[in-house]
Amino acid sequence: MALALLASLALTVSGLATIAPAAYGAVVVAAPAWTAWTPYTVGTRVTHNGVDYECLQSHTSQPGWEPNVVPALWKVVSGGGGPDTSAPSVPGNLRSTGVTSSSVSLAWNASTDNVGVTGYNVYRGSTLVTTVSGTSYTDTGRAAATSYTYTVRARDAAGNLSGTSNTVTARTSEGGNPDPNPSRMPGAPYLWMGWGDPPNPGTVMDATGVRSFTMAFILSSGGCNPAWDGQRPLTGGADAAAINTIKSKGGSVQISFGGWQGNKLGPNCSSPAAFAGAVQQVINAVGPAVVDFDIENTDEFENYTVQDRILNGLKIVKQNNPNVKVAVTFGTSTTGPNAHGVRLINQARALNVPIDNFTIMPFDFGGSNIYNDTVNAAEGLKNALKNAYGWSDAQAYAHMGISGMNGLSDQQELTTPQTWSQIVTWARDRGLTRLAYWGVNRDRPCPGGGVTSNCSGIAQSNWEFTRITAGF
Repeated sequence: MALALLASLALTVSGLATIAPAAYGAVVVAAPAWTAWTPYTVGTRVTHNGVDYECLQSHTSQPGWEPNVVPALWKVVSGGGGPDTSAPSVPGNLRSTGVTSSSVSLAWNASTDNVGVTGYNVYRGSTLVTTVSGTSYTDTGRAAATSYTYTVRARDAAGNLSGTSNTVTARTSEGGNPDPNPSRMPGAPYLWMGWGDPPNPGTVMDATGVRSFTMAFILSSGGCNPAWDGQRPLTGGADAAAINTIKSKGGSVQISFGGWQGNKLGPNCSSPAAFAGAVQQVINAVGPAVVDFDIENTDEFENYTVQDRILNGLKIVKQNNPNVKVAVTFGTSTTGPNAHGVRLINQARALNVPIDNFTIMPFDFGGSNIYNDTVNAAEGLKNALKNAYGWSDAQAYAHMGISGMNGLSDQQELTTPQTWSQIVTWARDRGLTRLAYWGVNRDRPCPGGGVTSNCSGIAQSNWEFTRITAGF
């Protein structure tokens, strides 16, 4: 009897000892710290960065699967001493990345939070459209030729909402018959906001119907750091204002990196990964439909170390941005790519770089018939692509583009509006998928004015080449 009583008292004391810390605020045994490569089962509790989490799905942890990063695997069960009342930071740089006649695609920069962001509320006007876990969303089922306004707010596991992002307005494109060549990019003449009395792109769009521009040029501002012309910031300046105008009117942009001269990223970035990181900064800031790498001159085109660095970097860019098209632009002879161009094509094939379009610049030959020279150069490009990839004529044409020069070229070659119309028709009829020219800044008349930055040097109407390009 005495033994039974002692046993009973022991059990009672043991039970009190078990519940007393939680009930009366004594020392609580902390959950073990989360570690990678550890099996966790449902209900297991861990601590990470001072916050307790409970496992929602059995799994073996891996680096990058920290509890604050993967809300599908973990839920917050304490805030390290009290409820979480801290809201995430405001999502940055909300932008439209593209439109169709029935959809608007959006992207924004990620928010941060003391525990972890679990999602983003997307609003059309004042209406909550959806909550997504990533930093992009496509709003479908929209009416054609209609403007829509969006904002985004971040949320965390405790339900805290961030402040409201910047507002972005995008206009869906016109309805009508679908493009018979869906891989074709809209005609996108070059527009350079740092040169040649740049026009307001909205004015040009209204006058011509053009819906896309190739924005020039991203260069190095020192080292592997991108900037417009190597000087102007990626956001907040004239370039960003022009892009916002284009997108607000239902347009899209291509971003051109490099060019003939200037301090370029290719030679300055130390590795393919660094080059891709610089390009990613631009994609995040601008939200382009296409990134165009204008590979020219001895520092990039004729430097095979830099060629390979760019090509390997483009593999990373495409992997991280599968919906952004990648184009490379380079010079040519009248019979097609020269040795450096053929090497670029063959190396892209050898390295399995997923390039969507190879664009040639068929001018500055010093010839007298720019139409014939352009067609012959393009046919030479087709043959080089067929040799490298084993493509048919149609497959090669579908990976080709032409970037011309309106009016007088640097070598005094003459491209009239009528000749440009012939080139555009030839390109469309054969299924080419990219068309540009240099540039909108020069698409104004100045007969006898020579080769200059803000006019074509010939008689024409304002924006005549752009109007023709819009029909591509």
